[in-house]
Amino acid sequence: MAISSPVTILITGATGTVSTNLIDILSQWPAVRLRAMVRDPARATAFEKRGIATVQGDLDDPGTLPGAFDGVDALWLLTAPGPRASENSMNALWAARRAGVQRVVRLSAVGAAADAPTRNGRLHAQSDHEIMVSGLQWTILKPHFYMQNLLAVAPAIAGQSVLPYALGDGRLGLIDTRDVADFAAQIFAAPAAHAGRTYTLTGTASLSGDDMAHAISDRLGRPIRYVPMSLDATRQFMTSAGASPWIVGMYLEYCQAYANGWGDFVTRDFTQLIQRPARSLSDFVRDHAAAFGAPS
Repeated sequence: MAISSPVTILITGATGTVSTNLIDILSQWPAVRLRAMVRDPARATAFEKRGIATVQGDLDDPGTLPGAFDGVDALWLLTAPGPRASENSMNALWAARRAGVQRVVRLSAVGAAADAPTRNGRLHAQSDHEIMVSGLQWTILKPHFYMQNLLAVAPAIAGQSVLPYALGDGRLGLIDTRDVADFAAQIFAAPAAHAGRTYTLTGTASLSGDDMAHAISDRLGRPIRYVPMSLDATRQFMTSAGASPWIVGMYLEYCQAYANGWGDFVTRDFTQLIQRPARSLSDFVRDHAAAFGAPS
């Protein structure tokens, strides 16, 4: 289902993976007037080459937002993880209300709640509550662990035939960001039907580290071994890659929660709306085969 009546949709977090996937879909719908918000004007060039309008705005600075939100009908609200995430969401909602935006689709986080075992989940819970009482028409999406996160360890899979992750014996209902975008697009296509709803998006199976390694092995045609990483090793790896202490701490909280079974579940939310199974890990590896070292 595509949108038939003209609508202007503002995309925040426009250069992020889920937003990029969503833009790919919505840009094919003639009735949609897309507007990608970027903080750095240099990031606008790629969108403009595709004929996608851009506006400059910074969710850290509410003074930059009125012009970006002016004339917008619907908002895709994605905030980057960080200590100011709930403030960023607050700034976006305030700008949306002042601009007369009619509806918001907000990307939250799996398990977001006041008692979530991660700082990210607790911050998202604050923003989820705020949107619920904002007076705007809203829909909240809570996606599980992204398959795209495995691309961070793709060099180890390609070069050493190991899958290193700090999941212990935990299991995850991984989902592809392209499926999250497919789901979000359908919310925009029929917003009234999903108003006031919260959806938790997962894949069709909850996989252990060994399960993931086996799925990757089957697709690549060579054995891949799951190697549980310690939290200290994960901290060192992320710090050496340039991650901030806040992001490192957040990620380790997720690792601990997942190792304790917090991520071992799947839902039918995706399948019930989209009427097809979510992409499998095998599908994902096939589509990113070069990154995982598949022969060309």
